[in-house]
Amino acid sequence: MDVDAYSYAHRRAWFRLDQLARKRKLTGAEADELVVLYRRTSQQLARLQTHSPDPQLVAGLSAILTRARVRVAGTRSDTWVQIGRFFTHTFPAAVYRAWPWWVGVAATFLTVAAGLGTWIEGSGRAKEFFGLPDDHEALTAPGGAFETYYTEHPNDAFAAQVWTNNSWVAAIALFTGVLILPAVYLLFMNALNVGVSAGLMADAGRLDAFFGFILPHGTLELTAVFVAGGAGLQLGWTLIDPGRLGRLEAVARQGRATAAIAMGLVLVLFVSGLLEGFVTPSGLPAPVRVAIGFLAEALFLAYVFVLGRRAAGTSSGASGSDPIDARAVVPGFTRAAIEADAGITGANAARWGLSGAAVPGSGVGEMNEQTTVSTPGSR
Repeated sequence: MDVDAYSYAHRRAWFRLDQLARKRKLTGAEADELVVLYRRTSQQLARLQTHSPDPQLVAGLSAILTRARVRVAGTRSDTWVQIGRFFTHTFPAAVYRAWPWWVGVAATFLTVAAGLGTWIEGSGRAKEFFGLPDDHEALTAPGGAFETYYTEHPNDAFAAQVWTNNSWVAAIALFTGVLILPAVYLLFMNALNVGVSAGLMADAGRLDAFFGFILPHGTLELTAVFVAGGAGLQLGWTLIDPGRLGRLEAVARQGRATAAIAMGLVLVLFVSGLLEGFVTPSGLPAPVRVAIGFLAEALFLAYVFVLGRRAAGTSSGASGSDPIDARAVVPGFTRAAIEADAGITGANAARWGLSGAAVPGSGVGEMNEQTTVSTPGSR
């Protein structure tokens, strides 16, 4: 199957379908035309998914069909449809696409934290270097500050406090990532915070208590921070290396994905806040608390690597209202050819991303509590 020829033959109908799907009010004839084009394009998409190796072409048509389906099904469910699509497609797909970045952040973070903890354990020189007192029983003893941190406030108030704090940390990591160094500094300070706490607890012979209080909520909480940091650094790197797209276009696209991740992480951090507020300080045995935390982590990873991977193959990862670049749906054709054959001129050409030079299309859209995750060492 010649994908370029197939796209060339049907691109005017795809443009027309997108135009009707975006139109506020439709006449009777236009509504009928919308339904016909929707059905026809759905069949064409199914054929492309079978024969085409180009995921960007499939993603472009999928986004157009998503908007058209909302119009065909009716607008009353539009809000709920978009919310549902965000959590079943946009968010998990964006996190999945960024996984090399946040897995790299996680590996580096944990290596640094483990190295610092190992150095601090039993090393007077390390404690002196970080300004830590030799006598740290007030922090590490049973019933000390490390443990009472999780129990000194009412559960619901504590959960709300850590949710707010950790959401702020994630937001900083995400949106300072465009400058790279501030995000790296933030992640290092969090690794330092975790490493110092682990080193002091290990030095006191209470590493089991450390993990018993950290793991129930920390697995999911830190994963959210890793995702935020990785996505933020990816945004910053896009500014340095935009790839085949123009710099502004590439940053704008990655910025939309970063914003989607930010919104989704609010819910993830809400769940980790509930775990930290109600499970970590509970009277449940430590193995049970840890198992609950691991279960939450496993569910999130399955959500990303199963649902997210599937969604990444069928969704553009952008919001349903973003215009689809005509060059993504019609690969290999110049600006002049598209405008002349599809009747796209003036403002419409700008809307389709065709106001620049002719380029063959290749893609859709052409250590304080304010900066560290909530652990006793951050107080």
